[in-house]
Amino acid sequence: MAAYNPEEQEKIEGLTAWWAAHGNTVIIMMTAFIAAIVGTQAWNYYHKQQAQQSADLFAVLQQQIEQGSDPAKINDAAHLLTEGFPTSGYASRAALIAAQANADAGNQQAAKSKLQWVLDRSEEPELKDIARLRLAGILLDEKKYEEALILLNAQHGGAFSGLYADLKGDILAASGKIAEARVAYQQAIDKLSGGRSAYQNIIQMKLDALRESKQ
Repeated sequence: MAAYNPEEQEKIEGLTAWWAAHGNTVIIMMTAFIAAIVGTQAWNYYHKQQAQQSADLFAVLQQQIEQGSDPAKINDAAHLLTEGFPTSGYASRAALIAAQANADAGNQQAAKSKLQWVLDRSEEPELKDIARLRLAGILLDEKKYEEALILLNAQHGGAFSGLYADLKGDILAASGKIAEARVAYQQAIDKLSGGRSAYQNIIQMKLDALRESKQ
């Protein structure tokens, strides 16, 4: 056994005493630190895998669209994203795509369900603005004018103001509120940025058609 001088022996005894008092705490802290590192790496890996899987599913959905698949297949692909990866940006986009496919096929109820999903679950304001606009359009077709107007009166991004005002004009005109429809159409023309566009010309035509109408 190695012999230690009194000074070294004192240091060893002090270290031994310190370890006896604090060793468990050090072990716990080291274990927690290692677990945190491993946990962070596992979490990052999980998110990376989730992102890749959601991107792959969205690619499948796009293929279904390009191939002209029936809405049932498009709905299935969208469902995998909205249920399996609801917080991914792909889920809301998939719901919008499926909504359009259902609307084109005449299944308005399914289309409304997908659009409502975007309104309830999406974290992207622009996508919610689009969903609200499309849902209001379906409600207009169903002659649910008040419900449609409530949607369009919700807060939305400035970039959508012209589109919202135009659709509001359509709803007001369809419900017989001609004077209010004129105001909405004029607001739509004013809010659309840039020079005179073809879209603005269409709105102007609708406005002109109402000018001789009775209020």
